Parts: sequence; C-alpha cells; structure tokens
Amino acid sequence: MTSPGDDACRISSGRLLDFATAVYVALGMAADDAHLCADTLVQADLWGHQSHGVLRLPWYAARLKTGACDPRARPEIVVDAGGIAVIDGHEAMGQVVAALAAREAIARAKQHGIAAVAARNSNHFGTAMYFTLQAPPAGCIAFLSTNASPAMAPWGGRKKTVGTNPWSWAAPAGDRAPLVLDIANTGVARGKVYLARQEGRPIPEGWAITADGAPTTDPSEAIAGLILPMAQHKGYAIALVMDVLSGVLTGSGFGTGVHGPYQAEQRSGAGHLMIAIDIAAIQPLDTFAARMDELVASLKNVPTAQGFDEILYPGEREARNDAENRRLGIALPADTRADLTRLAGETGLSAALPF
Repeated sequence: MTSPGDDACRISSGRLLDFATAVYVALGMAADDAHLCADTLVQADLWGHQSHGVLRLPWYAARLKTGACDPRARPEIVVDAGGIAVIDGHEAMGQVVAALAAREAIARAKQHGIAAVAARNSNHFGTAMYFTLQAPPAGCIAFLSTNASPAMAPWGGRKKTVGTNPWSWAAPAGDRAPLVLDIANTGVARGKVYLARQEGRPIPEGWAITADGAPTTDPSEAIAGLILPMAQHKGYAIALVMDVLSGVLTGSGFGTGVHGPYQAEQRSGAGHLMIAIDIAAIQPLDTFAARMDELVASLKNVPTAQGFDEILYPGEREARNDAENRRLGIALPADTRADLTRLAGETGLSAALPF
C-alpha cells in the first residue's frame, strides 16, 4: 500500500465520511447526494488511490461555491428506449449522474441482456471503478468511460487538447474480490501528479514534460506542461476513442470543451457512457464464476519475476488495501489535513474535523 509519508496520521474512515458528507450538505447538497459524493472520495482513499480521495474535496467544494456545479440539480432521463437510455445531468455532481447511469444500465441489462446509458452535462465523478463495481453483485459485467479536461497533446503535437479520459471494467470473480480495471490513458493519472506536488516529492521521469517539451520530475512543471500518454501513440488513440464514446456520442463536451474539477469557475462539459452485460443471458453465473476462478488461478500459478513475491489480478490490491485501511484508519498527508482544516473553517465545520 502506498504511504503518504512519515507525517501521516491514521483517521477513521467513518469519521472522514461523516465530515465530507457534512461539507457537501453545508454547500447545499441533499443528504443522500452528499453521502454518495463523500463516499466516493473516502472509498478511493480506502483503496489506496489518494490522488482521487479527500484531497479533492476542496476542489469540488470550490466548484459548488461558484455555481459551476449545481448542488441541487437532479439528473433526468431524456431518452428511454429499453436497452438504451440517455441522461441529462443538468450540471449535477458527476458522482450523482454516474450513480444513476450505473443503476439504469444494470437494471436494463437484467431486462434486455445488455444495456448502454449515455450521460451528458455532467461533471468529474472521481474513480470510475466505484461505479463499475456496482455491477458484479448483480451478476453483471460493466464498462464505464468518461472524458476529462486536456492533459496531453495528440501524438506528435505539443499543445494540450486530449484528456486523460479514464475507463473501467468490472466483473465478478467467484468467491474472490471482483476483477476491476480503472485506468487513465496517460502514463499516470493527473491526480497522482497533484498528490506528488502536495506531498513535496518529485515525480518519476517519463510521467510528463514541461510546456517547452523538456523532461521533468517537478510536479508543478508537469501540471503546467504535458502529461505523457501511456504506450506512446496507443494511449493517445485510446484516449481519443474514449472521448468519442463519452463526449461526442453522448452529446456532451469533448476535446478542449471539457474542464477539470480544479477549474473552479468553468462548466465541466464532461460526459459518460455506462454499459452493463447480464452474464446469465450468455451462460449460467456459476459457470462464469468457475471459469473466472480458473483464469485467476492460471495467473497466480505463473512463476514470479525478480522483485515480485506474487501475481495479483486487477482489483486485488485495492481489496486488500480496503480491508487494511478500514482496520487501521486512513493515512492522510499533512497538506491534505491542512486543506481540510481550512475547508472546515470556511464551512463552519471545524468541530466536525475527524483529526
């Protein structure tokens, strides 16, 4: 599990969830929406993905304060065509929109075998796997794509026009924790660069280049410059396809028309596409579970390379981190605690701070 540093302290996930929920309520959100949005942040910290955890709470709060994101907006289904649906998010929090898309996609897949739900006029929703993981308990496989503000240049260029545009798949894995993939198409999620800056540490070479095109290990220069795509031209191409699915197809923003959660006064323009497949429509769920167990076992039986103790399947590390962090508490960097302390003061919730 990644440690945020020696200056970290352990905080109860329940208390952190209560605090984040209270912040959202103080900013005008309904209690159920506030709890959902807070839970997505705390869950990211529990998984060990602190780049998408409560570090982002002040960013979302700033967007709610400016009105770039509407705390009371109610997403609306504007196309209802059986296995296909379209949601207009009306500038609601992206977590609220994505949660509705997930519920609708899963319910419609159980009726039709497969379903696709497009969402427009939404916002950044945090970790995509939070929503795809709603599918495995229902006996479904899920896919979710979203677009994001420009972070990298098209392959061969040096101007930001392409987002990280993350995507996720999740599938049940029998008695094991679900197999889940959640990746950005840059070599690293941009939130990890922000986390490195907050922790005062350099980033590895190969993550980013400066605005002038020079390699850098300085996270501030990386944020002002360009995040590099994963697998060179392949990452750029996959990111572009995700923008087609999430932005162009859904009728939302795309390319430079999408703005990030740290751009407090800009309308997001983000769109999403959620697809769910009912496994039982293709084969018995028990058969699928046995086949998944066989697949995972075949991976774990591979001899390990130097420097590795075991083979993990996607999602296994997060499941372990979740169990450990629920038991021990979440470790937050000093800078994150300081940001939350300031936010608590601004929202009149200093007494509710969990540390």
